Amino acid sequence: QVQLVESGGGLVQAGGSLRLSCVDSEHAFSHYSVGWFRQAPEKEREWVAGISWNGDFTNYRDSVKGRFTISRDMRKNTVYLQMNGLKPEDTAVYYCTPVKPTLDTAYFGEDYWGKGTLVTVSS
Repeated sequence: QVQLVESGGGLVQAGGSLRLSCVDSEHAFSHYSVGWFRQAPEKEREWVAGISWNGDFTNYRDSVKGRFTISRDMRKNTVYLQMNGLKPEDTAVYYCTPVKPTLDTAYFGEDYWGKGTLVTVSS
């Protein structure tokens, strides 16, 4: 199974920033839209943001609009999630995976999800 690899998580105080990276080391998903999802403790996994395969279109869940920015570097086969103004409720494990053209639905099953990167926001 080909997977994207997430990194960049950590512990940050409320109001702080982090930049997550999602690397497609096998160049398998360069023509797919990619989305970021997150799963907080004891909660369902939820979609956070998505970007089209060429970077022309993006979409965000309402709670992160204006604070998070998704982008991609085609040369580096990397998708980023810049997170500013972090809040304790953003605490979760963050995952990236290919998504459908709607940008908010995973394209493949669980075999194409990585291990995620943990973001912890302290109050």
